[in-house]
Amino acid sequence: MEEIRIERTTAPKQKPDENHLVFGHDFTDHMFVMNWNKEQGWHDPRIVPFGPLTLSPACNCFHYGQETFEGLKAYRSPDGSIRLFRPEENFKRLNNSNDRLSMPQVDVDFALKALKTLLKLDADWVPHKEGTSLYIRPFVIGTEPSLGAHTSSEYMFIIILSPVGAYYSTGLSPVKIYVENEYVRAVRGGTGFAKCGGNYAASMKAQDIAEEEGFSQVLWLDGVERRYIEEVGAMNVFFVLGDEVVTPMLQGSILPGITRKSVIELLKSWGVKVTERRLSIDELETAYREGRFTEMFGSGTAAVISPVGLLRYQDMDMKLSDGKIGPLSQKLYDELTGIQWGTKPDPFGWSVKVL
Repeated sequence: MEEIRIERTTAPKQKPDENHLVFGHDFTDHMFVMNWNKEQGWHDPRIVPFGPLTLSPACNCFHYGQETFEGLKAYRSPDGSIRLFRPEENFKRLNNSNDRLSMPQVDVDFALKALKTLLKLDADWVPHKEGTSLYIRPFVIGTEPSLGAHTSSEYMFIIILSPVGAYYSTGLSPVKIYVENEYVRAVRGGTGFAKCGGNYAASMKAQDIAEEEGFSQVLWLDGVERRYIEEVGAMNVFFVLGDEVVTPMLQGSILPGITRKSVIELLKSWGVKVTERRLSIDELETAYREGRFTEMFGSGTAAVISPVGLLRYQDMDMKLSDGKIGPLSQKLYDELTGIQWGTKPDPFGWSVKVL
């Protein structure tokens, strides 16, 4: 692969107030860009000033949805160093998404090198305030300027950066979620396991309805039987049922979350019984009536751990953890964020130091 060409901005932007960071609103001075075509493969890797892209209105990604993306974060430790959390897993997942959408693979090692180079250039944008971070959005788009329902012959791989505060304005306060029983998000054999824009677009109708009714998000059921729990719009989910922690198994319709994977590995290292299996909404309702369903939380890059205080299914409100964050949710949040920010030991080797 060619060396990464760097074009520094001549007009650095003013950085936002770290006390009032809005998720995904402000962007750093630079971005990474690389092109692909059938003749050259991936080529012309470059870091350029952040700014608009010049694309044909006929681009494949606009009309046929060949687009994939990832989300990860860079963290500033108390000693001033900058760290990433399992970044190679994100680029491996990007390749899984690319494969499903018939798009070219990226070289994981080179993608990580590109990200580190970009981070070093924009290191001053990684915020210092506790709880803040630099959100990283790698994405791939089909750019062939022609109409026709076929795979693109040209692509761009881009990485942009955005300083962020907490994903939820309420912080670790438990959120309210309801079980969606009209719309479906994905089915096995589809693109549910891929991180692509179409999955999120298909979920927005239900999300808007949820917000109008005072809920943060919806909990999706499987698209065939409408019985088995899958995931929340932006998170994987876990349920404490007696002495067992249950999370829906990966069957091709659920995003294989990196935070999900880390939660499972942490729980097992603590000797907690954690099971990946099919879990029906009926089983969950029964467990709640019997007093065995005591805690629920979501996991994801943006929120890390998001406790759920109320889950509504039809006309039943399941109230959890007395409206507070549950003990296991708190322990997982403390451990994961401690590893991410470099304030706790990392026996797994998950934290990658950049600077």
